[in-house]
Amino acid sequence: MNSSKKLAAIFLTIVTAVVATGLIFVSGTIVAAEPATAEAVAPDVASWGLAAAALATGLSALGAAYAVAHVGSAAVGALAEKPELLGRVLILVGLAEGIAIYGLIVSILILNRLG
Repeated sequence: MNSSKKLAAIFLTIVTAVVATGLIFVSGTIVAAEPATAEAVAPDVASWGLAAAALATGLSALGAAYAVAHVGSAAVGALAEKPELLGRVLILVGLAEGIAIYGLIVSILILNRLG
């Protein structure tokens, strides 16, 4: 992969993580601004919770992108030599992608805790 394609992939990964983080933070801010009918969460607690949820999603997406990039490139090399390893390689790439799903689950749990 030449340097311009590598830079484009890194840029796309960072933009995706920033957009996902911003969407969680903005949607949480809008929800926090609505009048609460149940017990209210203090605004400073809500803002830290929203920042934590945004960081959990963004950083896990960046970590998953890094892991998939390295595992995927190694997988392509392994498949070039032994095509019968396809099933095992797909499992390894799926495990690397699972990091992003874990971060999303953590952010959902944080947002549910905020109310």
